[in-house]
Amino acid sequence: MLQKLSSRKFLTALLGVASGLAMIFGVDEQAVTQVAGAVTALASVVSYIFAEAKVDAARK
Repeated sequence: MLQKLSSRKFLTALLGVASGLAMIFGVDEQAVTQVAGAVTALASVVSYIFAEAKVDAARK
């Protein structure tokens, strides 16, 4: 379950829904873009950490 929640595809879909809702409710477009960029960067780092942890665990 954790693997599915941390997948880049799921996080991208979630980000798309969140940014769409933010636009509907009138949040500033620049703020939406900045938050989307930050979440995308964070998701990449978290995915990398989980992937490396899985590889390291398989080596032992």
